[in-house]
Amino acid sequence: MKKEQILVRITGQDRPGLTASVMGILAKYDAQILDIGQADIHSTLSLGILIRMDETNSGQVMKELLFKATELGVQIGFSPISDNEYEDWVGHQGKNRYILTVMGRQLEARQIEAATSVIAEQGLNIDSIIRLTGRKSIKNPAKHTRACIEFSLRGEPKDRQEMQSKLMKLSSEMEIDFSFQLDDMFRRMRRLICFDMDSTLIQTECIDELAERNGVGAQVRAITESAMRGEIDFKESFTRRVSLLKGLDVSVMQEIAEKLPITEGVDRLMTTLKRYGYKIAILSGGFTYFGEYLQRRYGIDYVYANELEIGPDGKLTGRYVGEIVDGHRKAELLKLIAQVEKVNLAQTIAVGDGANDLPMISEAGLGIAFHAKPRVVANAEQSINTIGLDGVLYFLGFKDSYLGDQGVMQ
Repeated sequence: MKKEQILVRITGQDRPGLTASVMGILAKYDAQILDIGQADIHSTLSLGILIRMDETNSGQVMKELLFKATELGVQIGFSPISDNEYEDWVGHQGKNRYILTVMGRQLEARQIEAATSVIAEQGLNIDSIIRLTGRKSIKNPAKHTRACIEFSLRGEPKDRQEMQSKLMKLSSEMEIDFSFQLDDMFRRMRRLICFDMDSTLIQTECIDELAERNGVGAQVRAITESAMRGEIDFKESFTRRVSLLKGLDVSVMQEIAEKLPITEGVDRLMTTLKRYGYKIAILSGGFTYFGEYLQRRYGIDYVYANELEIGPDGKLTGRYVGEIVDGHRKAELLKLIAQVEKVNLAQTIAVGDGANDLPMISEAGLGIAFHAKPRVVANAEQSINTIGLDGVLYFLGFKDSYLGDQGVMQ
């Protein structure tokens, strides 16, 4: 008996039991479901079902579906799909799939138009669009809002480097952030995340705080800024800055630690990562004392940073102990921890803001520049500049509904 394909399209007010009613009619005539997809926007349903069934029954099926649609108060349409059209569609399913994540404090039509225009230029087709953030109130707006949309794309970009460049340009011009990732199993199974500390997890540079207390703030800040821009060697700059801390009483470190300005979104991010079993590491060119303070606060698994030498008089000597954790060492540590935890490198994430974070950002499966220096943003495939550190969760595919909140902070 000859078979045919029919695409059934249903739109209207969503209600419980609608899909079951439709499937009941299709089941009665042994229809095969070749494809199905549904979107629900503000309680308005858009449901598509591609069926294959005996040609002799198609007329009766459409008649019963029309009656059911009238009963349910929805609109229904039918389109025949030829064998060749179906086979052509199937042939395209083997193409690579990518995920483009777009986020900011809020998203407007002009921003989404700009992003989707870049996608279209690259010949990528949008398969689905999902909102990851919760709905926000227009009557009682929160202090820190977030808006994030995830596009599932099919195809291969014509020029990925050009596309990346255009997205980053849009990011700086339109106050939105992007992540473009291959949609594979590694993206869905990240297991290890490594953070820089200063100006990433905390909104300060600890060495600058110590320098202020020692009366050498301006000198140290100038060296820090030059190092973060990549203008001077990190080891040299680190040695010079530490030497300026000589004579500072160690008790000052505790005072600073207790008042560290935590970056927006860190509490939410850490709680979520721990809940879902991620291993978390701090790989910092800063100091172990402050890293261990954050470790105790958030249950962080690994801390690698620099150890300041303390003299018998309880004051800093102006020297450090052990090997300096610079950019090269951060990348080595990321790989070492991944090996210890038996995590594929493709399942790792690295987040940082400075030039010394670039090696680990480049090495990780997902490297993210966070409110970073221009050189770092230019060399990272993903960056977050518009919202807090919990924006990392959206790059990992988390929805606010998974987290039991609406993605806003009062």
